[in-house]
Amino acid sequence: MPKLASTNEVSVVIPAFNAERYLAAAVESVLAQTFLPLEILVVDDGSTDATPKSAEPFGGKIIYLRRPHSGISATRNCGIKAARGNWLAFLDADDLWTREKLESQLAVAEKNRALEIIFGGIQQFVSPELNRAGQMKLSAPLETSMAPHVGTMLVRTTVFERVGLFDETLNVAEFIEWFARAQDAGVSLTTLPEIVLKRRRHLTNTTLRQKNSLTDMTFAMKRILDRRRQTALAAQL
Repeated sequence: MPKLASTNEVSVVIPAFNAERYLAAAVESVLAQTFLPLEILVVDDGSTDATPKSAEPFGGKIIYLRRPHSGISATRNCGIKAARGNWLAFLDADDLWTREKLESQLAVAEKNRALEIIFGGIQQFVSPELNRAGQMKLSAPLETSMAPHVGTMLVRTTVFERVGLFDETLNVAEFIEWFARAQDAGVSLTTLPEIVLKRRRHLTNTTLRQKNSLTDMTFAMKRILDRRRQTALAAQL
């Protein structure tokens, strides 16, 4: 793979809420990248467990930000506002990146400088510490997916200036709502054919523990449709 330009500065945002069990592995997967980011911002969303202690061994290798518990959207937005890079990437505190994630995506961006968002593939895995009973609860097929996902996304910082931040009224489907806005704004994007994210399935995944996930999903979809309907009506006037 050709040497990447030094002007590629990636800020990685890792939102963390009660992530003591998995945070270290997530950070290590970023530090193991074949292209190292400019900075790793771990944003603690008011954790009540030992998440801060899990971050301590990394010292100056990360920037640790702590805020009152406000939800995933507000936590990601906090990281975006603090970021200094011209690229942004996001990793949930319980997931992992493959080693060449950033290098592969930036190489594509250098070949086509019009690209603003680059995605990649996802491979799900059951967290190995779970006992048999826990594994049975997560017995759905472990599929590889190429669907847009915040954890695979490498995005130019300027896209958030144009599209706006994540909707802080949503704790589920916040990425779906944001990505719809990005599409409506006409961002240039592509998806790599290789796996760049390993998504951990465990018993405390946000989508499993959030009781309002269906409500948030419905609300997000309604918001998308209403906005597009208004845009279409305005175009007819």
